[in-house]
Amino acid sequence: MDEKEFAQRCQQELAFIEAAIEAAADNPGSGADIDFEMQGGILEVECADGSKVIISPHAIAKEIWVAAKSGGFHFRYDSSTGTWVDTRSGEALRARLVEILKQQGQVTIELS
Repeated sequence: MDEKEFAQRCQQELAFIEAAIEAAADNPGSGADIDFEMQGGILEVECADGSKVIISPHAIAKEIWVAAKSGGFHFRYDSSTGTWVDTRSGEALRARLVEILKQQGQVTIELS
């Protein structure tokens, strides 16, 4: 994957994640107490306890990196499945983010 394709895929994925987080934050029934901001291609989610989850593209490695209380995770695009997968566990980015936000922010988001 070249740099242009990587940038496009990252933008699409981050926009999808941002929209899901915004939907959870805007839904009064979700109980979501989070704030989020997309700046410079990096999505930062602040949880009610003040902790943050940061989702950022890493162009050199061609990965999306996630930093959370539970650790740092690297996801690489798998063209055979069309998903971003953890370079260590093989878990999908979206599934991992759902878990992270549920544990860290007590927020349920829909990323399917």
